[in-house]
Amino acid sequence: MTKAVFYHAGCPVCVSAEQQVLDIVDRNKVQLEVVHFAKGGKHRIGEAEKAGVKSVPALVIDGNVLHINHGASMEEVKKAVA
Repeated sequence: MTKAVFYHAGCPVCVSAEQQVLDIVDRNKVQLEVVHFAKGGKHRIGEAEKAGVKSVPALVIDGNVLHINHGASMEEVKKAVA
């Protein structure tokens, strides 16, 4: 099964993208995890950066990063959840 992680910070762009991703992903084929940095996911910022996430919202699928729109840079995320 394919593994995917959707990272976001809770901004309106991120929340909209999360809903769209949840609506289109086939859960029979993709094990999807949603990481909201501002709601308990602060400790996963380093993991996201190591995976190549430069801004959120972003979807990481089998090590490939798909940046969706541009809600906030990772630097902005770090400041917001500090």
